[in-house]
Amino acid sequence: MEYNTQREHLIIPEYGRNIQKMVTHAIGLKDKEERNRCARSIVDVMGELNPHLRDVADFKHKLWDHLFVISDFKLDVDSPFEVPTKESVNTKPEVIQYPVKDYKYRHYGKTISRMVNKAIDFKEGPEKDTLVATIANHLKKSYLIWNRDSVEDTKIIADLDELSGGKLKLPEGFVFAEVGNITPQNRRNPSNSNRKRGPRPGGGKWSGSNNRRRPQRG
Repeated sequence: MEYNTQREHLIIPEYGRNIQKMVTHAIGLKDKEERNRCARSIVDVMGELNPHLRDVADFKHKLWDHLFVISDFKLDVDSPFEVPTKESVNTKPEVIQYPVKDYKYRHYGKTISRMVNKAIDFKEGPEKDTLVATIANHLKKSYLIWNRDSVEDTKIIADLDELSGGKLKLPEGFVFAEVGNITPQNRRNPSNSNRKRGPRPGGGKWSGSNNRRRPQRG
């Protein structure tokens, strides 16, 4: 019995062993025209075995690249696309550096910091007062999302002052919105609980307060 561990290593297992055998056969063909015909046939079969690649842009290009990878770049055929090299395929992508920023109040998020900086540049007037008031209520909402307990308005005012470096002041007479108006509430639909049940077909009583209607026996 021949085990897979004793067989030739599959370079791209998704295409299966038969495709790899076909590619090996194509490499051994001496006539280049015959190799070209064989390579085109193999690419067609690869496309039939992996129809999901048809949704990928330039899927034919991808199939030809996979053909050369399976052949270990030993297949000498005329490709309709640029022939890849082992170096280009095995090159590691450049490491993308993630932005590292120190946000003191992470529960507020970085977007609110941008809003604060934008509000600082606004000219004094009703528009700036409205924006500052909106930011303050959003700070309170964000705080309550992470901390379900009530929060003192003085805490939000102090955080706004620190976030803006003391450059933003709430308009005179400002009153924070009620907690129930700025936080989502899980309210039950009264129409479901108060819905009047009709008589059970065939007589009998409906059971309890279960959501499903179950007739009681007896």
